[in-house]
Amino acid sequence: MTHSFKLSRRIARLRAAAVATIILTFLGCSNTDALDPDSGTPAGPVDQGSGAEVEATPVAAPSLASAAYTGGIPFGAFRLPTSELGSRYSGLHRIMTPERLLRELAEFKARGARVVLKFSGGERYLKDGAGHFDLDKWKARIDLFKGVNFSSYVSDGTIIGHYLIDEPNDPVNWNGRPIPGSVVEQMAQYSKQLWPSMTTIVRVVPTYLTGNYRYLDAAWAQYVNRRGDPGEYIRRSVADAQSRGLALIVGLNLLNGGPNGTAMTASQVGSYGSALLSSTYPCAFISWKYDARYVASSGVASALDALRRQAENRGSKSCKHL
Repeated sequence: MTHSFKLSRRIARLRAAAVATIILTFLGCSNTDALDPDSGTPAGPVDQGSGAEVEATPVAAPSLASAAYTGGIPFGAFRLPTSELGSRYSGLHRIMTPERLLRELAEFKARGARVVLKFSGGERYLKDGAGHFDLDKWKARIDLFKGVNFSSYVSDGTIIGHYLIDEPNDPVNWNGRPIPGSVVEQMAQYSKQLWPSMTTIVRVVPTYLTGNYRYLDAAWAQYVNRRGDPGEYIRRSVADAQSRGLALIVGLNLLNGGPNGTAMTASQVGSYGSALLSSTYPCAFISWKYDARYVASSGVASALDALRRQAENRGSKSCKHL
């Protein structure tokens, strides 16, 4: 083998390694839900082999100056890109994998934001063969995070809470068998066993949650036009939450919550959202869902900015159980 041939092979290997590095860097820097675990099963905890915890060592967010939380209650959306956090949005919902958790929490904190975290991933990972909810499968998904120490982000308020599950009341989600409130309480208890100080949240109106709750902290009232007068809707939701000793997160279904399932107009965003914020009881305002084209449509950005100002003027409060 000649010297020139060996050199050519070495250069080729170096070029391949460089390309691979660029690709991995690009994937690792994505902050959108393109990496949402709903698109695949997340891997296990980062240091799965040794069993050692991954410490929540502060990770510097690239090219980002640290910003303090602006106060009030968090205002944000589902599927919100991290890059959108700032003057308009101070909060978000994010489905998470163990590998991404500490890096993303560090960036949320650096941007002065608050996050509702979902650990369990999509519904298809939580069902038995008949399409019904399987509590053991849910626990197995939650267990993937047992080796990651993120307690500092709980104590400093970066994490609003643990989003246990979405719409347990909807029979369509669970093949005709809704998840009863008693099972939601078991899920909250399991979360508290692992992370005693982390708030537990379920996205369902408090009316559905009959019974007594010791481990569940907060319910969720997401307004859509078919619910009737938004002022009455928030009054009823607050009364139901209070009677159950629960905190309450609110929000709008921006893309499908208008009349006949249409997207809300800018005027509706403003009036419906202001009605929800007329109550001082909610602890966060997180809406379904972020869409860049929708936000850019006529007047919507201004309506959202006005709601952010209202949320910011509310007294800061925890979503903990009362």
